Amino acid sequence: MAEANLTSAIPGIWRGMEGQAAGRGSTATSGMRGAIGQYALSGIAALLLLGAAGVYLLRHVGQSEAIRNAKQVAALAGRGIVEPNVTTALLRGKPAAIAKVDGVVRHGILGSRVVRVKLWRPDGTIVYSDEHRLIGSRYPLGSDEQAVLRSGRVDAEVSDLSRPENRFERGYHKLLEVYLPIRAASGERLMFETYDRYSSIAASGRRLWLAFLPPILGTLALLWLVQLPLAWRGARRLREGQAQRETLLRRAIESSELERRRIARDLHDGAVQDLAGVSYSLTATADTLGTEDPAQTEAAVREAAAGTRRTIRELRSLLVDIYPPDLHRTGLEAALRDLVAPLAPRGISADVDVSPELSLSEPTETLLYRCAQEALRNVSSHSAAQNVRVRVQGEDGIARLTVADDGRGFGGAASEGHFGLRLLGDLVREAGGRLEIDSNPGRGTRVCVEAPR
Repeated sequence: MAEANLTSAIPGIWRGMEGQAAGRGSTATSGMRGAIGQYALSGIAALLLLGAAGVYLLRHVGQSEAIRNAKQVAALAGRGIVEPNVTTALLRGKPAAIAKVDGVVRHGILGSRVVRVKLWRPDGTIVYSDEHRLIGSRYPLGSDEQAVLRSGRVDAEVSDLSRPENRFERGYHKLLEVYLPIRAASGERLMFETYDRYSSIAASGRRLWLAFLPPILGTLALLWLVQLPLAWRGARRLREGQAQRETLLRRAIESSELERRRIARDLHDGAVQDLAGVSYSLTATADTLGTEDPAQTEAAVREAAAGTRRTIRELRSLLVDIYPPDLHRTGLEAALRDLVAPLAPRGISADVDVSPELSLSEPTETLLYRCAQEALRNVSSHSAAQNVRVRVQGEDGIARLTVADDGRGFGGAASEGHFGLRLLGDLVREAGGRLEIDSNPGRGTRVCVEAPR
């Protein structure tokens, strides 16, 4: 019944939220699926970008690795195969020496990958080549070749087939020159050079990066697949969090409206009625002023003054109920004593006991005050109790509030249907605390609240 009245009291907000909730009930799943679909598409796009970047890097690494292998092969060929056969006769151009090196080069070096071998003196003279027409020709060495002769390292570069010394290799279109220094039997430093098909180098690099590409793409795809259920779970948690926030908002509106209705009821049944009585009394006294006994007039005025003071006390109590102005300044104990002060005129004896050394954070202090306020309100309105005890203690980082009375009590079903207690339980749970209500008909009620200090 209270909730039905609440709906009629705030029809615009309430029906608006109900309509939104109903709309979300039918579209939440489709909306979440749409979000997951967008996430999946963005994941595929990211996967493609990463895959393209990976392919580019792998191709670059594969080509670099293939060139490094070509350098190693050229070093082995030059120093392990050709260098032992570079005799003084070869340097002098003797046909027998050339023929001997030809046999070694054609059987051990030339093939589908290496198409040309040249042996240079530092002055640019070609002392040997498997293309005999080059033997004895002289072409100036470039700065890179001279640097290799000085440093002893192995170097490689794409061959410039437009140069005259490379005129016999132009039919191969693109070649990779690999050159390194070796020594003749006489100790003379020479430069050994091979010409590799660049297509073979590219194919070798391609085989290398293609070997790594499937596991890399598979790992990225697996990562994408693993993230899909995580994204679904995250979207579901986000939706649940939004639903919880809406529930909290709805409960806050319910609580606020309930509090306004209670204040309106208290004002109407208390202060307004008392002030109306005072008004009627003073009007009657004014009408008979001068015709009645002065003592009766004085008594009527004093009674009106007493009624006014009583109404002022009730209004002050109501202000304290709304929010205690001295809660955080004077402390929880003083605020609790203000809460129990209105119980004495109703014939209820109240005892407040707060541990003097208890230190509470402001949120916890406010929470305990609100819980005590609701519990004492029930004591005053429903319990028919003669005694109530309010106790606040602290232990192991936990603050504990206990409100116990000796009233008529109530059963479990009554507790579940009490709107104020339901809101109180939600408030305590949201603060990370625990609410316990122990009550039985004829045995009083005990409300215990525990919350982090």
